[in-house]
Amino acid sequence: MAAPMYTRLESLASEFPEPQPRKVGAPTALGGIRVVDFSHFIAGPYATMLLADFGADVLKIETPGKGDDFRHYPPVDPSMPAQGSSFFFANRNKRSLALDLKNPKGLEVVCDLIKSSDVLVENFSTGVMQRFGLDYESCRKLNPRLVYCSVPAYSREGEFADRSGFDPVAQAESGFISMNGYADREGVRALSPVMDMGAAMMVCNTVLAALMARHATGEGQYCEVALFDSAIAMVAYAPMQYLFAGMEPKRNGNISADTSPSSVFQCADGAFYINSGNDKIFHRTAHAVGMPKLAEDPRFCNRVVRMQNRAILFPILEEVFAKETWVYWREKFRLAEIPSGEVRTLAQALHSKEVAARGLVTRIPHPVKGWVPNITPPPRLSETPIVDPVPAPALGQHTEEILREVLRYDNDLILALKQSGAIGPSEGA
Repeated sequence: MAAPMYTRLESLASEFPEPQPRKVGAPTALGGIRVVDFSHFIAGPYATMLLADFGADVLKIETPGKGDDFRHYPPVDPSMPAQGSSFFFANRNKRSLALDLKNPKGLEVVCDLIKSSDVLVENFSTGVMQRFGLDYESCRKLNPRLVYCSVPAYSREGEFADRSGFDPVAQAESGFISMNGYADREGVRALSPVMDMGAAMMVCNTVLAALMARHATGEGQYCEVALFDSAIAMVAYAPMQYLFAGMEPKRNGNISADTSPSSVFQCADGAFYINSGNDKIFHRTAHAVGMPKLAEDPRFCNRVVRMQNRAILFPILEEVFAKETWVYWREKFRLAEIPSGEVRTLAQALHSKEVAARGLVTRIPHPVKGWVPNITPPPRLSETPIVDPVPAPALGQHTEEILREVLRYDNDLILALKQSGAIGPSEGA
């Protein structure tokens, strides 16, 4: 059982540093861009978080009292209700506005925000935005420069528009599950939501492309990134192998179907992965293990015969690898420029020297807990660095702030919205 959050954070405080602040006065890549974010769970929110990291002002529209369902995924610290750890992962650097879309006055607020925004992202079920009168055509009339991005499961129109879906369903229907696992048993899903993450990257890139296009045209546009479409892209080159040659991918466990030796091997004190992606790497591997003649052996001299003779080659390597520790082989492989790595648990990965060297886990201030962990986003921009991280917001934390700052509503109007139930309370943090 995992330790309570507060004891966990206390134990990690000495290991993870505060993030390096961005250069004083440096501009942001998306400064001045405002995003109205209706998305929930992962694919949409992770995409809009990346936009926020690049400097966009992302306004997360949430239902009062509950908010994004992802807020409630465990573990949830009782002192931070509706701020489960999973929610922090996809909602950094955003502002939360608690708004009842079923309330006519709440819809008026949304329309006012759309008029002054650059991007709208939504991943509701098909028909939801239309029922609110917030479909693309309606929003375009409010703001012709708006980039409107929908993230459906399958499509917004046509035969499959009514279908809902989540990451595991996309893994199943794209063929991804059939490709993963071992040949003697059923395929397995990836525990990591790889299809959601892939779709999120597609959404971010699509929005950025549409914003670039707007520079030339002066007009916004409708964009769509379906989870299923992204899933087909995420199975990578396998579709082309099938379309060109009728090759159906087979489950090979940890063994690469295209190269050899590429697999998990055991050394004296653990497991590691080695990837001999071409003949040159295998030649270096043969020398590193003290068996240079392996590279000249006609059974192993090129990629094709090595794949055909795995059953002979692998036991030879396994016997050699088992004689030494991972530290020994790590240095050998590093000197020989052989792609390889220790098979780690998630905990080992997060506490690794590589993570520390890149500053990938930091701690950032939080008004309730003192600080919370943060995973540094991968992009590194020299002249427009990502913004300094701010934790995911409490539900409705910025409601009044947004109404005052963005829409210039006065106290009387905000009070009237509260009394009508159109907006939820600002919960602080």
